[in-house]
Amino acid sequence: MTQFSRFTGRRFGFLLLPLLLIIAAGAWYLLDPGFQTGRQMATAPENLPQSAFERRVRDYLVANPKVIVEAMQNLERKQREAEQTEAQAALAAHRDELLNSPESPVGGNPQGDVTMVEFFDYNCPYCRQVAPAMVEAEEGDPQLRIVYKEFPILGPNSVFAARAALAARRQNLYPQFHKAMMQVSGAADEAQVIAVAEEIGLNVEQLRTDMQDPAIDAEIERNLALARALRINGTPGFVIGEEILRGATDLQTMQRLIDQARKDQGR
Repeated sequence: MTQFSRFTGRRFGFLLLPLLLIIAAGAWYLLDPGFQTGRQMATAPENLPQSAFERRVRDYLVANPKVIVEAMQNLERKQREAEQTEAQAALAAHRDELLNSPESPVGGNPQGDVTMVEFFDYNCPYCRQVAPAMVEAEEGDPQLRIVYKEFPILGPNSVFAARAALAARRQNLYPQFHKAMMQVSGAADEAQVIAVAEEIGLNVEQLRTDMQDPAIDAEIERNLALARALRINGTPGFVIGEEILRGATDLQTMQRLIDQARKDQGR
């Protein structure tokens, strides 16, 4: 999730100056005795020399550094809440594309009552780390439906692997290819992709031909746009019911959210 962290850090950096000005104004109101005792407006901040005002604010902030920390934490919390609200609105707006895109591979029980969507990259170590939990969740729940969203954000090798995976679907071997790719070690480069394809019995010549189909690139572009709308900026990312998970998770969390989604549907 490093891309998201860098973006968040830059955004808060830009907001730091106006935040400090707000804190400074608040500090003045707290400190100025004219506002506490009802003095004449002669003591109002606009009549105080700028240098004196700045000194008072600086002295207050130096003496009370927790004020800045608390304000930054509060701002970060509010922005997270705002992002979550926006993501939930995007989830409602794009639900059909998320769950029912004819170009997205489906695993588990295609007629299952709960769907888990995963955005992933074959070169993402965290995606490989969570892959066994995905398998356990699928094997342990005969009513679980899984939608795979190829989300290659880690360079050209990842794009090649994603295109190969979607092409493998044309030969009805997507699940086998996907699971084998999640078990490889090292870079998922072209050589590794072709080795896996041969290992699971794909026709490699046909695979390379199918990879050139513009429909495959279009599916990847749709996935990238959908992830952006849902504020999924790294891999892996999951959508289960009304919940959006960003980053690796464990089997217990998956099962809890699947159970919750099932309960929500029964209401």
